[in-house]
Amino acid sequence: MDSASDAGERRPARAALRVLSLIEQRVVAVLVEKQHTVSDSYPLSLNTLLLGCNQKTAREPVINATESEVLAAVDELKRLSLVIEVSGSRVARYEHNLQRVLGVPSQAAAILTLLMLRGPQTAAELRANTERLHRFADISSVEGFLDELALREPPLVVKLPRAPGSREARWAQLLAARPTW
Repeated sequence: MDSASDAGERRPARAALRVLSLIEQRVVAVLVEKQHTVSDSYPLSLNTLLLGCNQKTAREPVINATESEVLAAVDELKRLSLVIEVSGSRVARYEHNLQRVLGVPSQAAAILTLLMLRGPQTAAELRANTERLHRFADISSVEGFLDELALREPPLVVKLPRAPGSREARWAQLLAARPTW
């Protein structure tokens, strides 16, 4: 975490990013995820990106996007500077620009990515599920980043009310259209 959060100060407001569609959030999250998990093939081609978006495991909700839908999302995300097209090969390849646009560290990007890919999660679930993107020392460090993201202006995450019978509250990201929580 940065010194501003250590001193209890709020970060300066950043330009508000419009709400992302489900496919746009999936494209950005897949690019972040695959950068860490399959770095040999990153940046991703459109075909690889489509496969990642339609992946059936570790996704909530599971979607069945078409190539044209993913390409339209990529074009819109390029306009928002969240995705960059990389040249130099026969096939267009894409990489994310999430951390720079949002002004967040890699730990916060890992948390946001998991929330975009899998929906609301507890801090303990986030710690376990972000293992491949970032290894958190303990749950309190995850909670620290969640608190910092919630205090941003505008906030990037929200703590949901504890569901009946559950021991922990879940967290949800606020970058995309609100799903049913």
